[in-house]
Amino acid sequence: MAYQESRTGDARLDALSAAIDRHFQGTPYQLEFVCGELTLITPAEGWHERARTLRDHPDFRFEQLIDVCGVDYSAFGYSEWETEAASSTGFGRGADRSGNLATDDPRRFASVYHLLSVAHNRRLRVRVHLDGVEPIVDSVVDLWSAANWFEREAFDLFGILYRGHPDLRRILTDYGFVGHPFRKDFPVSGHVEMRYDPESRRVVYEPVSIEPRVLVARVIRSDSRFGNDARDSVHA
Repeated sequence: MAYQESRTGDARLDALSAAIDRHFQGTPYQLEFVCGELTLITPAEGWHERARTLRDHPDFRFEQLIDVCGVDYSAFGYSEWETEAASSTGFGRGADRSGNLATDDPRRFASVYHLLSVAHNRRLRVRVHLDGVEPIVDSVVDLWSAANWFEREAFDLFGILYRGHPDLRRILTDYGFVGHPFRKDFPVSGHVEMRYDPESRRVVYEPVSIEPRVLVARVIRSDSRFGNDARDSVHA
């Protein structure tokens, strides 16, 4: 899919978007320009070859991989998660959301890559959408060695599988941890709790003993101290 805007207002990003149109023509992709940043949206199929092109071709030369992270879009777009609603009527992740989570959405997960070209002094974000039932995508460790631990983190927290990764195992959670804690359907309190048992001299796992709470983050607040009248009175 061709880029929708003729110019981004940044000559470097204009050149980058034009290069993507030339090299990826005939393949399904999208380009988004938001807040001065360019994002390439591409499917998992054929991602490894496109990544190689982004690294090696003189038009791109993205020598550095800055970060790889996962995203779970299963609750994306629901009013309960919008900032305006959450400031007064929303709920935390501990609430019962049965029926609202699109856990089988074919675009539920995404693996997001942040690339840097030192040669051209520009950045690109790449978002690869993955299946909600079995999120799997080719590893890019052979292209950027920095992806090793980044992909392990996304696997640990989101359950994204990176095909061809040399050592895909958990990196943050415990060896016996069940589930992936950054998924939207993972309970806030977890599935089990652990503690050190002095009698057996080892860590033991037990059923969760705490009750889940509903927490509403008050992100936006109306405060008379910062209203127009208050500012006028201060400077009067």
